[in-house]
Amino acid sequence: MDERELAFTPAWRQREMVATKQVSPVELTELYLRRIERLNPSLNAYLTVCADEALAAAREAEAKAVRGGDLPPLHGVPLSLKDLELTRGVRTTLGSLVFKDAVPDRDSVVVERVRAAGGIILGKSNTPEFGLSAVTENRLGGPCRNPWDTERTTGGSSGGAGAALAAGLCAVATGSDGGGSIRIPAALCGVFGIKPSQGRVPRAGGFGKPEPNQFAQSGPMSNNVRDAAILLQVLSGPDPRDPSPYMRVEPPDFVASLDQGVKGLRIGWSPDFGYGAVDPQVARTTHEAARLFERLGCTLEEAEIALDLEELHPHFWNIFTANDYAAYGDLLEERANDLTNYAREALERGRAVTGAQYAQSVRAVFQLRLYFKELMERYDLLLTPTTSIPAFRFDDRPRVIAGRKVHPFWGFYPYTFCTNMAGYPAASVPCGFHQGLPLGLHIVARMGDDALVLRAAAAFEEARPWAARRPDIA
Repeated sequence: MDERELAFTPAWRQREMVATKQVSPVELTELYLRRIERLNPSLNAYLTVCADEALAAAREAEAKAVRGGDLPPLHGVPLSLKDLELTRGVRTTLGSLVFKDAVPDRDSVVVERVRAAGGIILGKSNTPEFGLSAVTENRLGGPCRNPWDTERTTGGSSGGAGAALAAGLCAVATGSDGGGSIRIPAALCGVFGIKPSQGRVPRAGGFGKPEPNQFAQSGPMSNNVRDAAILLQVLSGPDPRDPSPYMRVEPPDFVASLDQGVKGLRIGWSPDFGYGAVDPQVARTTHEAARLFERLGCTLEEAEIALDLEELHPHFWNIFTANDYAAYGDLLEERANDLTNYAREALERGRAVTGAQYAQSVRAVFQLRLYFKELMERYDLLLTPTTSIPAFRFDDRPRVIAGRKVHPFWGFYPYTFCTNMAGYPAASVPCGFHQGLPLGLHIVARMGDDALVLRAAAAFEEARPWAARRPDIA
């Protein structure tokens, strides 16, 4: 098996190879570190590479594998962590110049669970400052570049994870998603990613004052669905330190249900969620992908959805920015010159949100959740494109899509942020290409039905495999 083939071998298979002594964790880790050294300078997928720590952990994992016995589910598997997760003893920047030299003395819950599962942490993947943009750019270096075309964006805010997976710079990755930040780069980079149900993966700790957790979830990104299911199993389950009131239950077995198929499911398809501007070819390609579910035994119909982007997004942004101001607002006074323009503008917006406006936006969230609850009484799944267009050039943020003016900051992801507001699980699965660039199919299920999202994605993956097609850079 050559280097490229081993780099793209599924993480679950790598773990089996480690357990049966076909490959050592040290060999795997060294392979990925070589690829990172060669490719990361042109991609900026990682903000921090912790080679010494990774090799030390790999040697410990190798010794444990040699001794035999039961091994945890990620044992010896090299992975990346989004740089919004605190990592004990490893630089954690949050994508911010303010924290460029910060080294935490504790791990986030996600990192604790990854370590306990035997994962080998290669480094911290690139993110926009505080995760506040759907394009991965910050003041710590150049933009994160898409392996399919390095003049184009990876999306964000988990853009580093998307680039690392697409280029074979890790076996599996963690991302986080507060408005589409796992699914957008998954779609633009041609990988898989799932935003779990709100509260499925606990959050605790963080620099600044940890923000409320109405919309955001950490979750897996991967080159195949099974790897994501295994990682989600590792990350899920309640933790007493998490203040979130949602999903305080033990998770189901996400892996066991992957092979159950989708026959008999009722599926609603929408090219625009009732309000989005979408490139016609993107709509055609994703609709064709959605129709595959009919051949798998599902019923598919166009869902009548009447949502208004111009009405919804301000409510989303009121809550999102006010929460971030509560966490990092002091930086406007103390370190404003070190902030990116978009982070400063977001914090200033959050500072300006009044109590009445925040309350009105919370009410809008409850109304949206009622709307989705009624909608999902008719369907088991909703399908849409993940993004309205494929990856765009850094200097060409979309302002017009399909002849309609859109906001350059959020107009290309009208489908994702509303599912964060609803709290529903949603994934992006690679489904085709437009102008040589990957597209994603967006799969949404009811609150708590993460296993069904994974099951549907696995059925789609089996019927239309994508993993063998990789960018030339990889």
